[in-house]
Amino acid sequence: MSVNAAMIKELRERSGAGMLDCKKALVRTDGDMEAAMEYLRKKGMATGGDSGKTAAEGICRIAREGDTKAAVIEINSQTDFAARSERFRAFAEAAARQALHSSAGTVEEFLEEAWEEDSAKTVREAFAELTAVIKEKLVIRRFARVEDEEGCLVTYLHGEGRIGVILDARFEGGREEVRTALRNVAMQIASMRPRYISRDQVPEDYMAHEKEILLARTLEENERLPEKARKPEAIVQRMVAGRLNKQLAEICLLDQVYVRAEDGKQTVGQYLAQVGKACGCRIVLREFVRFETGEGIEKKQDDFAREVMDQVKAAGKKTE
Repeated sequence: MSVNAAMIKELRERSGAGMLDCKKALVRTDGDMEAAMEYLRKKGMATGGDSGKTAAEGICRIAREGDTKAAVIEINSQTDFAARSERFRAFAEAAARQALHSSAGTVEEFLEEAWEEDSAKTVREAFAELTAVIKEKLVIRRFARVEDEEGCLVTYLHGEGRIGVILDARFEGGREEVRTALRNVAMQIASMRPRYISRDQVPEDYMAHEKEILLARTLEENERLPEKARKPEAIVQRMVAGRLNKQLAEICLLDQVYVRAEDGKQTVGQYLAQVGKACGCRIVLREFVRFETGEGIEKKQDDFAREVMDQVKAAGKKTE
């Protein structure tokens, strides 16, 4: 039986193994999907578990080296119970340390590296062993490294690792007040989900697209008004600009209202300027990484009550 790309893709999604390993397994088993899965499991290459299950729980872990180097990794599991196990957490800690010194650019490359905890194994093989013990689908989803020899990296883990943040900033001097302020900003990133540091980073195509949507919505609202109450084009354009400005203030970190502001109005940018002035330095934010466990993964919602009722109904029909 010939092996095609669709079969390799399916096996890769089910097993979590590499493309070449999946192809090799399918060739050896003459295209038998279950036999190929069994082959990968025996070889310690199957790390992904059953494709019919969703791994949307898990934890983020951060490793750092002084103030200039840090890495964050997200490892997913099917259940929060598995993510709270000591073995799972110990592996995640070790994986974060490995990511800190890794040269890999992708998860696939990361999995092929020698496992620093036991160089006789690859990361993939060590992860397969963890999967075999936990007995549910586990996924090393993503990792990121940040290095800045001239900067100061601040890290923050929220909710026992539900969210991991790395913030890279530069400032003159090393006063503790600045570090405290940067940690506060890292907490802001965790809670308020900014997408960019400033408006300068927002892509032009994103701005144009959002402006187009806001204009269409505003025009439609205007058309619904009685003819005498409709706004002229100049006012409509100002309304669109105001709405876009409000939207940008929500996604740009420096424009967000600082969550700990006493007056409820001070922005993050104003807060950092205030701290910098008091400390005699200028604080510049360069980049940030924010991982939230399971972010963007569609979770299967099981209705337990409905499931029980369906079983009761089915049992009733059998007795009729």
